Parts: sequence; structure tokens; C-alpha cells
Amino acid sequence: MDLKSNFILTSVSGKVKAAALASPYAPINILVGRWEGRGFNQIWRPFFGAQDHFLELNETIESLEFDTIPGDIPNRGLLQADINLHGIRYLQQIKDAHVVGNDGLLAGIHVEPGLWVTIPQTTNPQDPPTVARMGDIPHGTTFVAQGVALPTLNGAPPFAPVSITPFAIGNPGNLVPFPESTLANASNFRTAAADIPNVTQAMVDNPNVVLAQAIQGQNIISTTTLKISTVPLNPPASGGGTSNIAFLQGAPGPNAQSAEIDAIFWVETIEDPHGRKKTQLQYSQRVLLNFNGLSWPHVSVATLVKQ
Repeated sequence: MDLKSNFILTSVSGKVKAAALASPYAPINILVGRWEGRGFNQIWRPFFGAQDHFLELNETIESLEFDTIPGDIPNRGLLQADINLHGIRYLQQIKDAHVVGNDGLLAGIHVEPGLWVTIPQTTNPQDPPTVARMGDIPHGTTFVAQGVALPTLNGAPPFAPVSITPFAIGNPGNLVPFPESTLANASNFRTAAADIPNVTQAMVDNPNVVLAQAIQGQNIISTTTLKISTVPLNPPASGGGTSNIAFLQGAPGPNAQSAEIDAIFWVETIEDPHGRKKTQLQYSQRVLLNFNGLSWPHVSVATLVKQ
């Protein structure tokens, strides 16, 4: 069977008709292609010196490429029959929109190769179909974030607020605010204002406002949502986790342990007044960096258009 066509021919009442087969790559096949756009990055990073932290803020330029891995990926089962995964490769590259490096080019911020895979329904564990993202971060972290595709929305997605305020490890209700998160407070422990000319207090308070602002005036007719995490989401049996090099783990406490990654990807179909359609990808990702007794949220958001 030719999976590339995703069609078989059937005869109904003497007529040959095309009957669509569900792609084994769905729902992640919607990601395949090259995407480019802009976003906002925020990270509390550890600081070796006068105080324990520095708030880095970046306006970003990003490219994100996905391509299909052909064929089945067999997973052998002991507690149930074998299953086949299906995957796509990705490469994410992010640079600062304003800061220039020593080479005269815009400074690089992040590069991440990885995979997305589809996982069929299983009986052990008793999970419905899920998706997983496996990524490698050059700082010394690898991760598996598993989750689900939510029902397709008619219209634009909702963007729940996301906070960058640190909290006591394991106790997200115990918030520990710091003055660097208020732009009106002068600080040597925050990115210089000249490097973030378009960053507002509203963006720092809730980076997801950048996503809401990006779709103002757009006619979004449908949205596909992928929600993943390195901790169990729904169903509770979903897997995932992070692994860090020894330096990040530290001894006895961490330098900067990537403890948890949560992300939501929204793939939107946009229609212009002439009926022409284009595809747009938005995401919001939060990484919890643990150091000095606190979980420090690292939030990245972006809006990208398929090229």
C-alpha cells in the first residue's frame, strides 16, 4: 500500500471512488514544512556573583523545519502486541532580533534538533492515541514530552496567562517575586533596555500576550492543538521526563536543572478577505529551571508562518 497517497480505490454501485485513509502520521503531519517568524524569550538564569539570578529577555527571530521519517518505527511489546510509531524530524533555530555577536551577525540563542512521533492507542498502558516530542538542547538536557491532540477548534485558540514568577520547588502556590520582573525598576541583573526596544511590562507579566497580539485582525477559521509535557498530562499513564548533564545537576544542589517542560502548539488555518488560506504555527513553552531552592520559569513564545 502506498501511504504517500493516503487513498485506496473502492467500488461502490459499480463506480470507483477514492476513500481517504487516516494518515499514520496524523496529527503531527500538519507540522511538516518550514516555518519562519518572530517571538519573545524570557529566562531567569543563574548568576555566579553578587546575586543568584539574572533575568534575560529577548525579542527573537526563529526558523523551524520538519520533515517526515519514511516508514514504520516498530516498538516491540511484552505486555501487549507490538506497535508502530511514525515520526518527523525537526530543527529549531532561534536568534536575537537586535543583539549582534562578535561575528557581526545576529546573536544565536537556541538550536534544537529532535523528533515528534505518533503513538497508537495501547492496552498496556491503557492510553488513547498520543504524541511525543523528543528534543536535545546543547546546554546538556534531553527530554521526552508526551501528550495529546485536542479536538479541532473552529476559530482562534484561547491563550491562558503564563507567569514568569519563580516559586518554591514543588510548591507552585508559594510565589517568590523579584524586582527584575518590573521594567520600571533599574537593574544590572536584567537585559539592557536598548536590546529589547519593543518589550513591554505586559509581555513580561504574561508572555502569551505576544501570541494574542500577533493574531489580532486575523480570520482564523480552525485550530489544531498539540499539548505535551514531560510530566503526565492526560491520560495519567503518559510518559516523559528530562535528563541533564552532571554540571546542570550540580552537587549537592543544581547549577540549573531543567526539571519540567510544558508546551502547547497551535496550528491555525487563516483565510484572507479574498478566500486565500495560509497556515500559521504558534507555540507557548515553559521550562522550569531549578536552582537555589526555587523553580524559575523559562517561557518562550513565537508566531511562525509556513513558507
